[in-house]
Amino acid sequence: MKANKWLNEGNSPHEDNSYTLRLFITGASPNSTRAVENLKSFCDKYLVDRYQLEIIDVYQQPDIAEKEQIIALPLLLKKGGGPDRRLIGDMSDINKLAQCFNIDIKI
Repeated sequence: MKANKWLNEGNSPHEDNSYTLRLFITGASPNSTRAVENLKSFCDKYLVDRYQLEIIDVYQQPDIAEKEQIIALPLLLKKGGGPDRRLIGDMSDINKLAQCFNIDIKI
C-alpha cells in the first residue's frame, strides 16, 4: 500500500479506541522477527479486535520509510486511541507497549 493512500484513507486518530499500527522492519533480521512476534502477541492479548497491523519492510518499500521519516528500526508507528506514538526496538518491553497504548497491566 502506498504511503499517500494509507495517510489519505482516514488513518488518523480513531474515535472508537481502535488503532492503526505500522511496524517498520529490516527484512528477516533477528530484531525484526522478534518485533513482529512480540507485537502480534501483545496485540492478540490486549487489543483484541481493536487494531489493524501493517508490517513494512524498508528494504522492499523504502519510499514509505522515507515519507514517515524513519530513522531507527524496528519502529512501531501507532495512530488512534490518543496521541500518535513511535516506539523503537524489538517490542519485548511489555511495560513500554502498555504505556504506548495507555493500558494498565500488572506484570
